[in-house]
Amino acid sequence: MLQLRTISKSYPNGRHVLSNLSHVIDDGEYVAIMGDSGVGKSTLLNLIAGLDSPDAGEIIVDGVSMTALDDDAATLLRRKKFGFIFQAFHVLPHLTLLQNVALPLLLNGSDTRRATEMLAAVGLGGREQDFPRHLSGGELQRVAIARALVHRPRLLLADEPTGNLDPDTAHDVLHLLRSEIKANGASGILVTHSPAAAATADRVLLLTKEGLRPIEVVPA
Repeated sequence: MLQLRTISKSYPNGRHVLSNLSHVIDDGEYVAIMGDSGVGKSTLLNLIAGLDSPDAGEIIVDGVSMTALDDDAATLLRRKKFGFIFQAFHVLPHLTLLQNVALPLLLNGSDTRRATEMLAAVGLGGREQDFPRHLSGGELQRVAIARALVHRPRLLLADEPTGNLDPDTAHDVLHLLRSEIKANGASGILVTHSPAAAATADRVLLLTKEGLRPIEVVPA
């Protein structure tokens, strides 16, 4: 599903954040990535999604080289095959919750009925016509999660998806992420600081200046 081939990336100030990073994530595999703040976890997700470009190297998603695509082609591929849960939510304030979650389906010309199902799955059933201004930060996080899953993406990228959630809701959301990934034969990458969240993945990787290496985690 995903191949990282000697990826390098520097910040505008010249600091190297990723250097000659290589790794493979197989079809159907759910992987958690941990690491210190500032080590490049979010940067790596943005590179994989084609929202940013590496300084060197190649990223291949489902047989397609993201680094070879122009902006329009990358946008189309993201729309069809990616689900992305951002730390900043990016829920559109002028759309209802139902419209926000249905957006990936509309853009792909798909039936939108699953949007109602996904809102219910994240505990927001019955609030389809509410607007984002009516929601707490944790509720906005759940809308973003429903939107990322609604079109059954081939690759889910989740950047701290439980960071604004209480423990019980976080547990439910982590179960939903894993069950959706497995039910749809998708692959997933979960960036998290939480050992409990990381433990729900098939394997856990630690990102350091030296690259990615497997680790064992014990839920707190």
